[in-house]
Amino acid sequence: MKLGDFIEPKAIVPQLQSTERDDVIAELIDSLVAAGALAESLRDEVVKKVLEREKHGSTGFGKGVAVPHVKHSEITKMAATIGVSAQGVDFKALDKAPVFSIVLLMSPAESPDEHLQAMENIFRNLQKDTFRRFLRQASTTEEILDLIHEADTHQLQG
Repeated sequence: MKLGDFIEPKAIVPQLQSTERDDVIAELIDSLVAAGALAESLRDEVVKKVLEREKHGSTGFGKGVAVPHVKHSEITKMAATIGVSAQGVDFKALDKAPVFSIVLLMSPAESPDEHLQAMENIFRNLQKDTFRRFLRQASTTEEILDLIHEADTHQLQG
């Protein structure tokens, strides 16, 4: 599984407007709705579920990145989006540092293996300093899509 298999290009937000964690999550979910990857009728429920997940433990794992995620019975197709914040967002990350790059993943509840594969792919790429640096510096959807393509074709090293 590659990043390009589940990241919705039309939902990418290269310049997040929101500055608070909950608002950033809502902004990213709204981008998935606008891209047609999530039914508008599910928007509020998915926002609520992602925020509930954050209360159990931050998805900000350090190094300026967070990966909020949700599995939901009414989501029919896995999809993800990426948001970049110029000023940083307090995600209550493990290292207490602000988060600049957020990858939000939503999956059908009945596809836990697919969800896990996607999470592994996201984390594998976010562990690379080069990927994190380029993602944080990206200011357009095209730059983010180029980075995803490079990661998927193994052109991007550590």
